[in-house]
Amino acid sequence: MKTSQHTIRLIGRREFVDFPGLGLNHIEAKIDTGAYTSSLHVENIHIREVDSIPMLFFTVETEGDNGIQKREYAFTDFAKKTVKNSFGEMESRYVIKTLLKIGRKNIRASISLTNRWNMRYQALIGRKPLKGKFLIDVKQLYLGGQKAGIAIRKMNA
Repeated sequence: MKTSQHTIRLIGRREFVDFPGLGLNHIEAKIDTGAYTSSLHVENIHIREVDSIPMLFFTVETEGDNGIQKREYAFTDFAKKTVKNSFGEMESRYVIKTLLKIGRKNIRASISLTNRWNMRYQALIGRKPLKGKFLIDVKQLYLGGQKAGIAIRKMNA
């Protein structure tokens, strides 16, 4: 068996993250190790068949130089899962897989889609995509994945 070294990076309790597959950049996210999965605020979630193929449609509001803009997305690769929401209630949500970028680290992550209009942050990053990659310093904000000065050994089969 081979061993390799993997550098752990440091992040704060809030970070600016990117979703490159969605063209979303600099989204303020809450880092929440109490949550297993990650979620993103979207609106107008619905399924529509296109050429007999079920497609998931949703919109995301972004604020840019031209003010607030709504962008519509369509996915054919999606799932529906039951998750526990922030109020402890079970809720059915659509889930997509897309790239999540924290600092310089790109992670393929499952993201549940929900309307977070009453939440402070547009995105929540749960512990699943963070595991083995980051340490969280809850006293800090916006560290951007700086080197933590820690390396771990990973066993490769």
